[in-house]
Amino acid sequence: MDLSYTQEEEEFRARLRRWLGDELPALPPKPSPDDWPGRRAYDMGWQRRLYDAGYADVHWDASPTLRLIFLEETEKAGAPYVGAGFVGLLHAGPTIAAEGTDEQRARWLPPILRGDEVWCQGFSEPDAGSDLAALRTRAWRDGDDYVVNGSKIWTSHAEVADWCELLVRTDPTAPKHRGISWLAMPMDAPGITVRPLRTLAGTAEFAEVFLDEVRVPVGNRVGAENDGWRVTMVTLSFERGTAFVGEVVACRRVLRELAAAARKNGRWDDPVLRRRLGALNAEFRALWRLTQWNVSEAEARGGVPGVGGSVFKLRYSQVRQDLYDVAAEVLGEGALDLGTPWVVDRLSSLSYTIAAGTSQIQRNIVAERILGLPKGR
Repeated sequence: MDLSYTQEEEEFRARLRRWLGDELPALPPKPSPDDWPGRRAYDMGWQRRLYDAGYADVHWDASPTLRLIFLEETEKAGAPYVGAGFVGLLHAGPTIAAEGTDEQRARWLPPILRGDEVWCQGFSEPDAGSDLAALRTRAWRDGDDYVVNGSKIWTSHAEVADWCELLVRTDPTAPKHRGISWLAMPMDAPGITVRPLRTLAGTAEFAEVFLDEVRVPVGNRVGAENDGWRVTMVTLSFERGTAFVGEVVACRRVLRELAAAARKNGRWDDPVLRRRLGALNAEFRALWRLTQWNVSEAEARGGVPGVGGSVFKLRYSQVRQDLYDVAAEVLGEGALDLGTPWVVDRLSSLSYTIAAGTSQIQRNIVAERILGLPKGR
């Protein structure tokens, strides 16, 4: 395992820094958080800039180490995050690149890279809870199409998406992990109803999606029929393995800002608070090293992250909540002001022990696949 950077990788970092320095001042103002068409246009406009500069394919075609450098530098520079494009760029796109046919890669990957098409994720269901394999959305074969009935919840960016990475049950008689297929569903197909959901922080990036006799071409299936659970594990490995890299960098920046704010408002004099800030600094430094380790492991696996992503996700979810608990202590009464970015981030941090697989699921993965413990009954 080598956690150092090569000369070529450092040259990539230097070129990226120069480009960011030239490009970021030319960006238009950010749209309102509630203006999702505007946010889509803004996010996809940034993606197009990356594409034109030759950085759009970093998430897939570059090595995991270059992806790490890219995410680190763009976050440090304050560049826009993937935003409305995150499902396509960080989940669906890498999955199609790893598991799709040549025709599927040619159809879906270039529009994602150019910022032309947005994807959403249709995995979770109202009655499945954290047991993703308990999904009930049904798809049956009718000629060259699947006909889909069911519903999904917490579908990210469904209201502005062109495509959905959709999990469906294609064999109801098979064991629940073996009767699932992974489909690419066009969001303009007849029979789709999208109902936005408002979060605790007041945003509406999630939605319920209702599917009534929706027809999806069989050619839109990624992987074999009933092999969708294995394909989904590839998707989730990207979601848990490298998708949070930029957020670790952002949390380290927030920690520095909190320390500066505490010095300014007098709370730095509290030794207990200083110890908490110091402990969080150690936690995030360790998470960054773990990220580097996971990236090094992914290099050896051909670019697909391993189960170390579950170790990272489990700890990161808790440490992020701890960070914003400390932020509330530093802010005092300001912690009640939703106009403060830290406050919105604190509310959103509550979801991290659920999003991308609950902490309970991550503990099961660590216990069974890393520690070799027997499966629970």
